[in-house]
Amino acid sequence: MLLMMMAGINAAQDWKTMKDSLENAVERLAYHPDSIDLRLRKASWNMRLEQWEYAKDEYDYVLSREPMNLSALFFRAYVNEKLHRYHFARLDYQNLLTVVPTNFEGRLGLALLNQKDKHYTEAMDQMHILIEQHPDSAVAYAALAGMEKERELYELAIYDYSKAIALDPSNTDYLLNRADLYIKLKKPTDARNDLERLVTLGVPKQSLEEMFDKVIKKRQKHSRKQ
Repeated sequence: MLLMMMAGINAAQDWKTMKDSLENAVERLAYHPDSIDLRLRKASWNMRLEQWEYAKDEYDYVLSREPMNLSALFFRAYVNEKLHRYHFARLDYQNLLTVVPTNFEGRLGLALLNQKDKHYTEAMDQMHILIEQHPDSAVAYAALAGMEKERELYELAIYDYSKAIALDPSNTDYLLNRADLYIKLKKPTDARNDLERLVTLGVPKQSLEEMFDKVIKKRQKHSRKQ
């Protein structure tokens, strides 16, 4: 209970700090209304406070004066996505990538947006371009694996999570996802290996208890069949 109360107090303090920062940005902007830097700063506080419409207004202003401002394009795309304006978010990502085709965040954002909007072929195309441009990125392989998992392409997802793990061996999220996939595909030995590895990396075994139980049940079923 005490921990919950402390978390609530910290959240309230963080919220107050962000509100104060936003008010400070608004105050300064009143004296310098044409300042692109202040507009971007205010928009960032609007975003942190989930004031999506206000953030969008600021990015609209910036882009009306600097149409190829990469920061404004990227964050307006994100804001448009939050507002479920997927078509406009897609245009912002595409405009950003026209300027910088190898921009990692922009390419990944566009791929994830296409996945969310059920443009699956386009999503996969963007991910393959991203991996081609950034072959040493564990994040790119993990994002692709996440998409494949969502579409129940489990074998492909395991392959790409394995690529991500090879690049970032201590990432517990990747191992947890691969263990879950091994369980789904009835590969209890592989799943248990990943779970044991998670424990050695510091994940409390108690938090993995449900997954360990699933592994045991899969093994028992397999033994009965034999």
